[in-house]
Amino acid sequence: MTIKPYNTLLAACVFAVAGMSAHADVALPALISDHAVLQRSDKTRVWGTASPGEKVSVVMDSAKAETVAGSDGKWSVELNLTGLGQGPFEMTVAGNNTLTVKDVVVGEVWLTAGQSNMGFNLKNAIGYAEESILPANPLLRHFLVARKIEPELQDSCTGKWQEASPETIGNFTAVGYYFGKKLTGALQVPVGLINSSWGGTPIEAWTSLEALKSQPTMNESIGQITKTLENFDKVKADYAAVQHDWEKKMNRENIPANPDAFVDPKADTSDWKTVRLPGKLRDVGLPDAGVVWLRKTISISNKENPGIRVAGAEGFASVYINGKLLKEIKPENYQEAGGDIRIPPDLLNPGENVIAIRLFNPKGNGGMFAGSHYFMCCFTSLSGDWLGKAEKEFPALTKEEAATYPQLPQKPLSVAERPAHLYNGMIHPLLPMTIKGAIWYQGEHNSLRGFLYKTSFPAMIQDWRNKWGADFPFYFCQLPNNGGKSKNIGDSGWAELREAQTQALRLPKTAQAVLIDIGEADDLHPRNKKDGGERLALIALAKTYGKDIVCSSPMYDHFNVEGDKVRIFYQQPAGGLVAKPLDKTYLVKSLSNETKPLERNSPKSELEGFAICGEDKKWVWADAKVDGDTVLVWSAAVPKPVAVRYGWANNPTVNLYNQAGLPAGPFRTDDAPWSTAAARY
Repeated sequence: MTIKPYNTLLAACVFAVAGMSAHADVALPALISDHAVLQRSDKTRVWGTASPGEKVSVVMDSAKAETVAGSDGKWSVELNLTGLGQGPFEMTVAGNNTLTVKDVVVGEVWLTAGQSNMGFNLKNAIGYAEESILPANPLLRHFLVARKIEPELQDSCTGKWQEASPETIGNFTAVGYYFGKKLTGALQVPVGLINSSWGGTPIEAWTSLEALKSQPTMNESIGQITKTLENFDKVKADYAAVQHDWEKKMNRENIPANPDAFVDPKADTSDWKTVRLPGKLRDVGLPDAGVVWLRKTISISNKENPGIRVAGAEGFASVYINGKLLKEIKPENYQEAGGDIRIPPDLLNPGENVIAIRLFNPKGNGGMFAGSHYFMCCFTSLSGDWLGKAEKEFPALTKEEAATYPQLPQKPLSVAERPAHLYNGMIHPLLPMTIKGAIWYQGEHNSLRGFLYKTSFPAMIQDWRNKWGADFPFYFCQLPNNGGKSKNIGDSGWAELREAQTQALRLPKTAQAVLIDIGEADDLHPRNKKDGGERLALIALAKTYGKDIVCSSPMYDHFNVEGDKVRIFYQQPAGGLVAKPLDKTYLVKSLSNETKPLERNSPKSELEGFAICGEDKKWVWADAKVDGDTVLVWSAAVPKPVAVRYGWANNPTVNLYNQAGLPAGPFRTDDAPWSTAAARY
């Protein structure tokens, strides 16, 4: 691995020995601590701080190096670990003082990064019960980078190394755990996972500001984001004043009643109405404008970082849990609407919990209109039956009165969404660490900006490689299927994001794990993390470690029109293609074991998920069948076909695989304009 000179990229993690003075003791970063995994390399970096000019020596078995701390107190050495075994070893670092790092092993170090599906803990995944009774595996180790949002580059991170054991693996990244477990089994070497992930975050937050500004469109957006933040206090105050004036003029002021009768878990709800959410309140006879209370009793199984998200509320929402107010949205803090609301763990009951929402809507069209991704509590969807009761009803506005309602200003990005803020706090401090490669699972938060992802995703990959000074392998998960099934053939933000991900394969040493068959309709966080982690591991074993195994899903290569049919040619057909039998149901939510009947779009076809069109660009569902290493696609309604699509939907029904059991990747052969082309960060 080629490494740039230390002074061009060193960023130290939090030091094990705190405090620096004019004669500071030698200190190490958190990544170089007890139970650490170091990459087997002839240039494995160890770094830290000491007094300026202090001599520092590092010894681990037969690997030795010496250096002198610079004028800034930073030092770095490179150890040749290729001649050592796996260990464990003790590392001695000596300067004015001496430090001993225990139980250090030598093996393969992988960065696992992204948003919530990478951060998703093993304890919440399918298969945890079986994994939790296995004996400890000292070959597999995990370092969780503590979440840190920073507007400036940081030289510190916190975390600690943990060996895989029944007591620890529940907090491992589930995708990373299955990835690392398969590697340790196949390679019989230690594997270290450095988990740097944060749910609900865009790729722009994980990319350096330098790399973002090198993209003209992104640079323009960053300027607008900066301007919005600089002016926001005034914008917010002006909006609140106008909103309150309008409410007073229209006699629609928010004057709350005593909430106890509505939020008390023991309150009598016999006269409340059943309301299906997401949906409109007027559909069940509740006020279209006014104040409505909504209640739902749920059993919360996941109390890890508990929170509620109620985006899509039409009006100003106040959210309660078990009778206690968590968040009240007013015009003064409108920008906080829809975000995650943390629940103090001591407010949660071991069994049932009552969520209550007071929805103040002074204009009309009251209701909750967010999809399942943005309407949940503790990773549990809140969609379904609620109870509703009116507190106050306002008369309908005239068309002229409604037109005077103040327009809601644009919300600024949350701090975790802002450009480079997660790169600064959670990636930059890791740069000195010698790693083998990275695995990545992210994109859900960018699904409305798929067109931009074509640029921003490869830009981030290149950015990380440049900053690390190493052209390391970068393997990623393609977005899985998610959302409701659709009979229509049209635009899909998730399909476009998947296409953008596939285009990143033009970069060297990249590969993607196709997950189009393991998602869930009503859960943004599919609990099957084993297939994702193991598919990434297959890629690493084949492409990084040279194992002779099939690792790639069949990916579209080109097509030929043959009369009234289209023949699709694939890369990596792996000995032939297979039409996997379809189940009679599809998965809605594994947490509740909910399924729905599967309605075939092409009921007589061997293959599902193909669509075809002629010159008129009118898409119809197609019949398709496997023909050796190719697929034939046709429809009686399209005698002169020109284009084909496969799996082009948020949650497509598909069943094309290779002989190794890996699903074929979605694709389109047409060049229709991207529906997300105008979307900006």
